[in-house]
Amino acid sequence: MNFSKPPIPIPQQIAVLKSRGLLFRDEQKAAHYLSNISFYRLRAYTYPFQDNSDPNHPFVTPVSFEQIIELYVFDRRLRLLVFDALEKIEIAFRTKIIYHFALAYGSHWHEQITLYRDANRFIRDLNKLYVEIDRSTETFIKHYKNTYTQPPNPPAWMSLEVTSIGLLSKLFENLKRGPEKKTIGKEFGLTNPMILESWMHAFSHLRNICAHHGRLWNRRLTTMPQMPYQTINPFLTNRNVYNNKLYAVLCCMTYVLSIISPGSNFNQRLRDLVDSCGLVDLREMGFPADWREEVIWK
Repeated sequence: MNFSKPPIPIPQQIAVLKSRGLLFRDEQKAAHYLSNISFYRLRAYTYPFQDNSDPNHPFVTPVSFEQIIELYVFDRRLRLLVFDALEKIEIAFRTKIIYHFALAYGSHWHEQITLYRDANRFIRDLNKLYVEIDRSTETFIKHYKNTYTQPPNPPAWMSLEVTSIGLLSKLFENLKRGPEKKTIGKEFGLTNPMILESWMHAFSHLRNICAHHGRLWNRRLTTMPQMPYQTINPFLTNRNVYNNKLYAVLCCMTYVLSIISPGSNFNQRLRDLVDSCGLVDLREMGFPADWREEVIWK
């Protein structure tokens, strides 16, 4: 089937939405919003309130354009809150890997193939790291290359500072599960480093969604964290959660933040945020009814 839908001007976009049952309090203001937030982007926020089995997508829940914008703003604030928290986690993760492995194996430990489980993955990931180093414009990278001839690439505390969290999580997963890796896991409150591997992949995926301004509130995640059976600090009492929904990752995040950033106000800011938008269905985000009773959210 060939795609044949034409682009339509903003007044017609409003007319289409009205014909489907969306309410408008101020069409002039709505036109301004649609000139800055695309009709198609907002479709992700109107979707839950429409009958999407019908080709005309009629609204089956009474809702206004202004409420859709309120939901959109909620999601934006949620994304910024999550992104800010993930920055703290990423920096701590990077710091602990560099520190423990450098003390044990020297400045260029990340280039030692014997430390890794899968040699092919190691070669692939290291080549990607070299690409990121060569692409970097950081002063400390330039200084190393202009000053030293051997080894040809900078030490771990420089090289791994310029790599993405996605590549860093892959390097960490491929490292053999020795004492250094177990120590890092424990410093994040986890007795099993495999759980930390899973969490960092999930955090990386979530960070990429935030960085590309993707929708969070009712998203189904494709990279999911494993729920641990045993943790050093209290985690979840109710472990019957959907790990492909946002709540599961938020639980992992707040658990880590309570350890690496004890003064963090992430919990309070999240509670305030979910209370600020009446249109938000917390079940769509995977929140159980008793989530506020969990120790990690108090």
